Amino acid sequence: MEWSGKLDQDSGLRFPRGQQDALAEASSYWSNLNRRDFLATSPFIASVFSEPVTRWLVNPAESLTPPSGRVTVGRPHIEELRAASESARLWDSRFGGAAWKSQSLTAYLYERVTPLLNGRYTERDGRELFSVTGEMARLAGWTAFDAGQHQVAQRHYIQALRLAKAGSDIHLGSYILSTMAMQALMRGFTSEAIDMAQGAYERVPSADPRVLGFAKLIEARAHAREGNAGLASRCLSLAERLQDRGSVESAGERPWIEFFSRQRIITDAAEIFRDLGHPRATFAWHKLGEMPGDAYARSRGIRLSVLATAYAQSGELDQSLRMGQESLRLFTRLQSVRGLDYLKIYTAALRPWRGEANVVNYLGEVRELGRYLAAA
Repeated sequence: MEWSGKLDQDSGLRFPRGQQDALAEASSYWSNLNRRDFLATSPFIASVFSEPVTRWLVNPAESLTPPSGRVTVGRPHIEELRAASESARLWDSRFGGAAWKSQSLTAYLYERVTPLLNGRYTERDGRELFSVTGEMARLAGWTAFDAGQHQVAQRHYIQALRLAKAGSDIHLGSYILSTMAMQALMRGFTSEAIDMAQGAYERVPSADPRVLGFAKLIEARAHAREGNAGLASRCLSLAERLQDRGSVESAGERPWIEFFSRQRIITDAAEIFRDLGHPRATFAWHKLGEMPGDAYARSRGIRLSVLATAYAQSGELDQSLRMGQESLRLFTRLQSVRGLDYLKIYTAALRPWRGEANVVNYLGEVRELGRYLAAA
């Protein structure tokens, strides 16, 4: 049947109780998204996370519904999906969410993964199929978030969380919920971010320590945005301890959380103290680890913008602008809307010098990037 062009505006927002209904919802959303680019510029709406988060917190695992499809899913299928997910993750880290390969994830989910979800599989393979698909859906949400497609990202996250539940993967479910908290934090909903991060930590205490540590790191960042230095510092310290423990107990078990390393904590800690207005602490944390390399270009751009802001907070304009220019060049290449958000935080710190020629020129370049990304 030919598609009518009409879109179900609730597509991707539902978190069905039934497993088969959940698989149908995910497939329908990916289909709609591939047929038409919808809601690309719509704003983040925190309330749409309420039902999915509540239902996951009530029970993050479930029994596997007996499959009845025609396609038989085996180990080669699972390994293919894992390889595709890892390739997409590495591409996103280096080239950003707006890159063509990152944006092709949704097509892959619909065209390749949907037939497998509707197939036949053993208990073990079915659980792993849902888990790896959940991670791919989370990554699709992450790339949409980076590209500024906030409601698209939210819907991907909701479907990812439901798939993690179908796979009874409490580790992945907690991680996805923390990622949702991070999106809420970055859109200015700090209280909601704290609630979700705390839920991700408290609901599954037996989860991988690195997963729990990531939840505490996001909570620390949300407290810092609210100006609560005490709670931010306590959550950051706990995140450090959990990362140390996880690096010994769980190393190699879950590749998707390997990014949560000492280096990641250093990067986020620098941002925490930037938000708290403590530039000396930002510099101290920065010195504890190397600047992210080319394989993590977006992380490098973020660190540079954080340092640029801290130098501005310290009154060191020349050093600040040098790092701000390098960050701007990276985010221009990556076409990262999330990167533009970091640059906007930095430009706010330049207000004491807004009349100086070099600052005026820089602000003009940032506005030009904003206009370009808005038109893209």
